[in-house]
Amino acid sequence: MNRLFRKIAVLAAPSAAALMLFAAAASAHVTVAPTESTTGAWETYTLKVPSEKDAATVQIDLRIPAGAEFKQYEAVPGWDVKIEGNKISWVSTGEGILAGQFQRFYFTAKNPDTAGDIAWNAYQHYADGSLVQWSGEEGTETPHSITEIVQAAAGGGSHSGMAMDDHGSMNMSDQDSMSMDEHNAIMEEHDKASGVSPMIYIALGISLLSFLLAAIALLRKRA
Repeated sequence: MNRLFRKIAVLAAPSAAALMLFAAAASAHVTVAPTESTTGAWETYTLKVPSEKDAATVQIDLRIPAGAEFKQYEAVPGWDVKIEGNKISWVSTGEGILAGQFQRFYFTAKNPDTAGDIAWNAYQHYADGSLVQWSGEEGTETPHSITEIVQAAAGGGSHSGMAMDDHGSMNMSDQDSMSMDEHNAIMEEHDKASGVSPMIYIALGISLLSFLLAAIALLRKRA
């Protein structure tokens, strides 16, 4: 019996490794949400930055896609914001984002007036001097986020509902404060944006199926 369990453990090892790799890939990406918005809308976007190294993340640069216009940002304690053309930089004034942590940055941009996909290229700076460029295509190790801009319905359009102060940062008034439903919707979009390439799901499925078939065959042989 112990020998049987050892064989099953050997068979399970690749599947366990695949699960760990899948979990790591799903959580380590820098993402921008939502993944879908409408033409011409003032959309509140959320940049989520996890630290995947032992070193802290001390700066994140985001390139605003062609056709989109940066409008506002929400001030975050411990971070300065620098705007240079289409590049928005969040620069840490403290410890930054430590290993095992993540930080969300909120900003508003006006979407392009034409439908299509826009790509958010991000550049993550670490305290050890290393740089991770989140500018690759889907399926690469460091993909950029994509937002699909769809045609707005006649008379439609949206606005972030946030007021801008004298410094260009967003302030939430009592009347315009983000509702729990809106907050949950943003978190939902992040789950989607943090997703990985479909090929990873396929590889994971094949790995698990192979393990199950091998285990069944082994049990039948023992019977």
